[in-house]
Amino acid sequence: MSDSEPAGWDMQVKSRKSARFAIAAAVLLVVAHSTVAILLRVSPTGVYFRTADQLAMAGIGILLACLALLLTRPRLRVGPAGVAVRNVFSERLIEWDLVRGLSFPEGAMWARVDIPDDEFINVMAIQSNDREHAVAAVRTFRTLERKYAPAQVDQD
Repeated sequence: MSDSEPAGWDMQVKSRKSARFAIAAAVLLVVAHSTVAILLRVSPTGVYFRTADQLAMAGIGILLACLALLLTRPRLRVGPAGVAVRNVFSERLIEWDLVRGLSFPEGAMWARVDIPDDEFINVMAIQSNDREHAVAAVRTFRTLERKYAPAQVDQD
């Protein structure tokens, strides 16, 4: 476990490229809306804009930036307790006896944790656009899965 890992977790993964894009988009949204808010009173459009309109325009930019920053939340943590998958709005801890593996179907944008009854949970933290980072994350996950997951018995 590296020094950056929190206690109790052997692995923590977040998407790199998506987080960078989300931060860049958030900055762009704030700058663009703030610029438009400043220019509302300068340009002669025939409509009288008040200070409240300017503040509202800047506020909309901040709100949209906050929504864009939600894309930085996805995270996967793996440890003795199980697999914790946090996507944009929710987090779920999957105990090892329910984990059937981590798969990355061809053409999929992100990996998924397979659970019983042919169900799965998307893992937005491991994305195909991260390339080598995603491959390393899947390999580390599978190593930890062999360490912690109980041996699965096929029931055919």
